[in-house]
Amino acid sequence: MASAIELEVGDRTVRVSNPDRVYFPARGETKLDLVNYYLSVGDGIVRALRERPCMMHRFPSGVSGEKVHQKRVPNGAPPWLETVRIHFPRYNRHAYELCVTELASVIWAVQMSTVEFHPWNSRRADTESPDEWRIDLDPMPDCPFTRVREVAHVVHEVLDELGIAGYPKTSGGKGLHVYVRIEPRWGFQEVRRAALAFAKEVERRAPDDVTTTWWRKDRDPAMLFVDYNQNARDHTIASAYSVRGNPEATVSTPITWDEIDDVDPRDFTIATVPERFAKLGDLHATIDDRAHSLEPLLEWADRDGLKEE
Repeated sequence: MASAIELEVGDRTVRVSNPDRVYFPARGETKLDLVNYYLSVGDGIVRALRERPCMMHRFPSGVSGEKVHQKRVPNGAPPWLETVRIHFPRYNRHAYELCVTELASVIWAVQMSTVEFHPWNSRRADTESPDEWRIDLDPMPDCPFTRVREVAHVVHEVLDELGIAGYPKTSGGKGLHVYVRIEPRWGFQEVRRAALAFAKEVERRAPDDVTTTWWRKDRDPAMLFVDYNQNARDHTIASAYSVRGNPEATVSTPITWDEIDDVDPRDFTIATVPERFAKLGDLHATIDDRAHSLEPLLEWADRDGLKEE
């Protein structure tokens, strides 16, 4: 068993220790398998994380062991690794978080036992002005995936009526996410308010399938929750191409709208996504081509009397 190997990643050399350690017990996939996965989707994962503060979800002994939510880049990081300083007003503290600008940064994070990458929806140039609106279709425990598919079509319909391009992906779990590039003109509270207005509209159109009820205990366990709060400050979800910390090594994978009716999120793993990526490329490659205005949604929020919280 090799104690360490060195990899050339772009212009960097990244040392990977314990490459043969099993991280994903379902198929015996190792730390090196995880590294090779991220190398295979390099353009996609860097695009998803580029210039964003990023929380690392680390599993030092594999996904069956302890999970560490790490915001701070640890001491001893290589001098080329880029970071961004984030202030946390509630605690009056700050942290230097990982800020990916190249693939070597991703592989360094995997060397540090990172499995999941959870970026902010804002970028380093102005961390208080989000440029990404996230629609999180979060099924309750008894919600079938057929319902998730049906609601995704409603989401697509509303976005089309607004003239907004949405980019869907699997969550890597039981849900779906849709990402939208927005003009970085609004703060987190306004983006969250716009997201709530959109969620309310989806709920109006699919009242038997969708809930926006805030408290989990008050939700019907068979419903789908449109989680608008994922747009609040310092809330993060797994990025496109992020592996998830489960034994099957599922991946949060970009899909097309035409795939919604047939997609099974369990099919997308570190073993299958590289071939898909080689064939289709990054389905989110054009996400930065156009940034949308939130003004129509904020008008809906005013109409519905939705307040900032």
